[in-house]
Amino acid sequence: MRFRLNSRPASGRPRVHPIFVAVGALLALAGAAFAAVQALGDPAAGGPRQVVSLSPGPASAEAAPRLTLEDALISGDGLQLQDMPPAEVLTPDAASAEAAQGELRIAVVNADRPRAAARPLPRAPFAGMTEPGPLGVLPIVGRNGRTPAQAYARPFSGPAQRPKVAIIVGGLGFNARNTTQAIDELPPEVTLSFVPYSANLQSWIDRARAAGHEVMLELPMEPFDPEADDTGPQTLLAAAEPAQNIARLENLLSRGAGYFGVTNYQGARFAASPAATGPVAQALQRRGLAFLSAGLGQRTALSVEAARARLPLASADRIIDARREAEAIDEQLLNLEALALQNGSAIGAGFAYPVTMQQISDWAAAAGDRGYVLAPASTVIAARTQR
Repeated sequence: MRFRLNSRPASGRPRVHPIFVAVGALLALAGAAFAAVQALGDPAAGGPRQVVSLSPGPASAEAAPRLTLEDALISGDGLQLQDMPPAEVLTPDAASAEAAQGELRIAVVNADRPRAAARPLPRAPFAGMTEPGPLGVLPIVGRNGRTPAQAYARPFSGPAQRPKVAIIVGGLGFNARNTTQAIDELPPEVTLSFVPYSANLQSWIDRARAAGHEVMLELPMEPFDPEADDTGPQTLLAAAEPAQNIARLENLLSRGAGYFGVTNYQGARFAASPAATGPVAQALQRRGLAFLSAGLGQRTALSVEAARARLPLASADRIIDARREAEAIDEQLLNLEALALQNGSAIGAGFAYPVTMQQISDWAAAAGDRGYVLAPASTVIAARTQR
């Protein structure tokens, strides 16, 4: 077949074959699309992106895999989901055509700068600072006079002249999720306190020290209402013979290693007994440990006996999450600032509730801008003892 390009109709106008008209239109359309991509950008090329793969399920909506917001959270600091539909769940049918292949694409951006890795504390226990105990090893003062309170404390390198605020987060070891959050997300200057009955206690202590946190061990002490507050089988008792309490103390202390000091769990009844607290305070002092009193008051038989035994002792100035609400916790943190400004230091104690850890993290991120410094509890306890 031949095409005559130069043939003219009777009117004198050149004749253009329809095939060439169609080809020209396609070329013009392709050019316009290329220009639009160059001008506006490829809407599928935004990033950074990560891919979450879902196993393909049956085609029916009832059997479609469900992806909640919690499931969609990708591990890592500072990540958040973008362009999420307002629905409570996402299904492959509602996500995109790619879902038919079992793949859901979620755009992820860095919302916050990730926390800088903290310098790990050395693995415990240290050579020459232990002796055999009922369940493991017991802390002792080294031959050179170095105490566990000194050896296992986190060094303080902040501005010495600034008011210091120390935070202790306790109740750790039972709930793996909350314990992991405390270790990984709280600033390394926050002191972590572990329940001695925790499974894998030494592993938790090792992980906390590897993340830069100094560690305390909680001693269960008899409360006024034992039926309301279960403190476990090794509780130190107000009416027990000194030998019984010392045996229980050594049982508790030998469950892990690497803590610089101990703190009470409950203990209002025990702390009121000079006969019970005296031998325990002396035993802790001989082992070179520090003691933090939380929620017992400033003047108890325990504090008197600790001072008499020359046991390094300090009391928490505030329980920051007595009311487990964000605003109430923020108020207590501000109270700690006021106390630190007045006295040079302040100590706050709380539990590993998610709301507590979130408010501590938010407060600590801006504390330096207001002239305060977050300090390990060991630093504040040592300074108060010297005074």
